[in-house]
Amino acid sequence: MQKITVILGPTACGKSELALELARRAGGHIVSADSMQVYRRMDIGTAKPSPAIRQEIPHHCIDLVEPSQSFSVAQFVACADAAIANIAAAGKCALVVGGTALYLKSLAEGLFEGPSADPEFRRQLADRIGREGLPALHAELAGIDPQAAGRIHPNDQKRIVRALEVYRLTGQPISQLQQQWDRPAKRYDCLYIGLRRSRDDLSSRINARVKSMIQEGLRDEVAGLLAEPAGLSPQAAQALGYAEMIRHLRGELTLDEAVEQIKINTRQFAKSQRTWFRRFTDVHWIDMELDTPISAALDQALAVMT
Repeated sequence: MQKITVILGPTACGKSELALELARRAGGHIVSADSMQVYRRMDIGTAKPSPAIRQEIPHHCIDLVEPSQSFSVAQFVACADAAIANIAAAGKCALVVGGTALYLKSLAEGLFEGPSADPEFRRQLADRIGREGLPALHAELAGIDPQAAGRIHPNDQKRIVRALEVYRLTGQPISQLQQQWDRPAKRYDCLYIGLRRSRDDLSSRINARVKSMIQEGLRDEVAGLLAEPAGLSPQAAQALGYAEMIRHLRGELTLDEAVEQIKINTRQFAKSQRTWFRRFTDVHWIDMELDTPISAALDQALAVMT
């Protein structure tokens, strides 16, 4: 069974920085497990590695589709499988890095097999979102399946719709059906290394990241994407940073209000990530303090890998 190293943790915890140092030290390639870095030209808001970094360290599963297109977990698994096979053939180690827990879980243990989509029911839900707003559907999900609602971000239209659809078609909460993931089923021999920070430390880092994104031109990036003839798919448009900036550009929020909302939603997302990562077993957690240098985390990670 192919061995891979998986670096996980909530957003802004330092995963990418650690992965780069590990890749430099171990001669590895990075496989992104970020559901929004798959979109071309969505660079600033997804904290995508710079062209210079990607030239130094090969990155995979980035810039796969246009922002107007949708992208599925199954597509990610297929792309990651191919990348990991090519990395192994080159005699390098694969470092799978990202905070999209569903991607990581599906890559490591297989896709959740649910019922086929119901186009008519999805159309009904789309009409309801237009009339009532997405929060109404998230509240409905919370009444049906509190566990799923607790880990699905209130802005994640795709997963909210899917959870309601699964319940409609099966009569069972999606969280119960997904318990099949707790059964032994391994696609890879995964070494999990996780980064943890205190809530205050992580909140401070999130605020700093959002400030940096604004300074780097997130507003202009989103405006440029909206101006493209094909526009943004619903999936891309709900990405953190983009959804809030779209509301600002439509006149629904001031820039300051949009920035504050990005911070709030990112903190909520980090909370949901922590909930998801509790489902991962055998994680070698590295606790990062405010003043912990990345070199300390690097030494701990290398010790685990050797």
